[in-house]
Amino acid sequence: MTPVLPDGPQLDEAAGRLVRPYTVSDGRTRATSHFTLVTTVRATGAQTQGVFGLEHAQVLALCEQPVSVAEVAARMQVPAAVVKVLLSDLAEGGAVVAGDTRPASTGHSAQPDRDLLEAIRDGLLKRL
Repeated sequence: MTPVLPDGPQLDEAAGRLVRPYTVSDGRTRATSHFTLVTTVRATGAQTQGVFGLEHAQVLALCEQPVSVAEVAARMQVPAAVVKVLLSDLAEGGAVVAGDTRPASTGHSAQPDRDLLEAIRDGLLKRL
């Protein structure tokens, strides 16, 4: 699916949003996948399976970099419940994944610096 984004928001200054939020999710209010507001999602880059609408494409475009569900909702200016439904559709189609799926680093920097952690702990204990 190639994301097709509108030139501007689907808003009319006098009338407000031109499409009611729940019409973009076909009236569905419950997501089939579990997403919280802080769940990080990102696009997989895989071809999607299924027919998706413009709002799905907008969500997918926002997920090119890892982003929280709350941020997607804020940028789309729709309720988070609607975004969760759209993300569920995309997740079922294999277009997005939830969670931090970056590969674990095996380098030295992946390990926390014990001295730094102890210094932070000692500093915090002094303030108590």
